[in-house]
Amino acid sequence: MPEDPIVNLLGVLALESSDARTTEDIFTGRSQPMPYGRVFGGQVLAQAVVAAGRTLPDERLPHSMHGYFLRPGDASRSITFSVDRIHDGRSFSTRRTQAFQDGVPIFSMIASFQDESPGMEHHAAMPTGIPDPESLPDPDSDGSHPFSDRIFSEQPLDVRHVHGALYTEAVEPSATQAVWMRTRGALPDEPGVHRAALAYMSDLTIQETILRAHGIAWMTPGLKVASLDHAMWWHRDGRADEWVLYMQESPSARGGRGLATGRIYSRAGELLVSVAQEVMVRVPAG
Repeated sequence: MPEDPIVNLLGVLALESSDARTTEDIFTGRSQPMPYGRVFGGQVLAQAVVAAGRTLPDERLPHSMHGYFLRPGDASRSITFSVDRIHDGRSFSTRRTQAFQDGVPIFSMIASFQDESPGMEHHAAMPTGIPDPESLPDPDSDGSHPFSDRIFSEQPLDVRHVHGALYTEAVEPSATQAVWMRTRGALPDEPGVHRAALAYMSDLTIQETILRAHGIAWMTPGLKVASLDHAMWWHRDGRADEWVLYMQESPSARGGRGLATGRIYSRAGELLVSVAQEVMVRVPAG
């Protein structure tokens, strides 16, 4: 019997401590089963954030990260995370996390953590007129959607495209899209867990604005897409097990690379996270 996808997700985020040193900490994380054997990028960046957070007090939470995907990971094998304690200040801490398989780095990240503190506050408003997620079809309700087959053996997220998915068929070109997301079950009441889960979510669907801008579907024969780097900023606490709206756009594509940006809002309209990712895209010649 397959493992519950939320239990699996929490197990992926529950890293084991392998070694401890004065200036470095080593952790090991298992990989989520994937149909084509490659580690999901959102998994490794979420685990890297968790690993860095394990070297800090619980109240000092991540507020920004910048990472590079160096090599594809093997989803059948565990990942080792090495954390360097670069700086600890009165309010901020900086950590560098490297993810390895077979001694070879597959992901590298620097993240900053901060204690909650008062200050000026504003945020860009959530767009209006977006349909509620309950009014949109659940593509994975019967477990047979090609997205599940392409991405996850066990899908932990409920993902609903506002303007139609582009899994199998091309859509009218547009460099923007809106996607509702949430985990398919409750998560613990720990802000750090939800920030890690939002990091996991942030790598899912953001590449699609680049494809959508050119009316290209995921299942286009010969299409190759790979995330190159990823940056995100957590602005406010939010729950990943409640609906969040992921507004995405692609401002540019050139030279086999495309840039995608996104904003994740709570259903109440608070801006929780900002995201940027550059992607390698290779489209077969027509």
